[in-house]
Amino acid sequence: MLLNIFCEIDDFCKSFEKQWIKQLISDGKIKRLSESTLSMSEVMTIVVWFHRSGYRTFKWYYINHVYKELRSEFPKLVSYSRFVELMPAVVVPLCVYLHTRRGRVTGVSFIDSLTITVCKNIRIPSHRVFRDIAHRGKNSVGWFYGFKLHLIINDTGEFLAFKLTPGNVDDRRPVPELTKEILGKLFGDRGYISQRLFDQLLPRGVQLVTRIKSNMKNRLMSVMDKLLLRKRAVIETVADQLKNISQIEHSRHRSIVNFMVNIVTSLIAYTYQPKKPSIGLNINSYVPIAL
Repeated sequence: MLLNIFCEIDDFCKSFEKQWIKQLISDGKIKRLSESTLSMSEVMTIVVWFHRSGYRTFKWYYINHVYKELRSEFPKLVSYSRFVELMPAVVVPLCVYLHTRRGRVTGVSFIDSLTITVCKNIRIPSHRVFRDIAHRGKNSVGWFYGFKLHLIINDTGEFLAFKLTPGNVDDRRPVPELTKEILGKLFGDRGYISQRLFDQLLPRGVQLVTRIKSNMKNRLMSVMDKLLLRKRAVIETVADQLKNISQIEHSRHRSIVNFMVNIVTSLIAYTYQPKKPSIGLNINSYVPIAL
């Protein structure tokens, strides 16, 4: 699996790196290219592999796994402190590569938000790293301090869209942007109930389907939509795997840039799972929204 990930990332870097560096030089953001001991594809592979290694902390993973057990795969390894210095340089390539890992639009999608807590509530007054960008938010569990990762997946558990926002952003606000390249039925929880949002998405070929609140009037819903609403837990399973397997959330960040590296590589690592959460839907028997 490690070799497979490296080969795919290396193929991407061969086509992306030259164009990206040329653009940076033409924009005046860099004057020359400084050579690095580790290639861009090697740095990207190492940070992605962390989320599939089972290690809880990146430092322990690099020193005890990469530096000791993967020297034959990466013969030009640098020290841990030097590697941390190299990580910010791969943020943009990682983001672009993540977009190449998106799944196909099948006509059935699920949307939800995942809370990314950056520190415990008791430490909010003394927190410094994300002071200007993180905010307090509230979910079904309670108050938290950090961000929200908004996700849309298809019926086979593949990512279709993703967006990171401060923790106080309403779940409904990013939906129009997230659904620009999506068609068909979009299933969400009660937090996405909005007639205005429904009317905004429908002309674009997206029908937002949610459960109703207890104080709302009942409405007609097809049997298929009711069954698919019951399968909405599939996206919660994906969120659980991102937190407990891919280590997308922890409170040890000391840099905003490396926080972004952790978020993006967590999502990339998930796309390499051989078996993703799925609802087992025969998409050929389901007719998407007809406008």
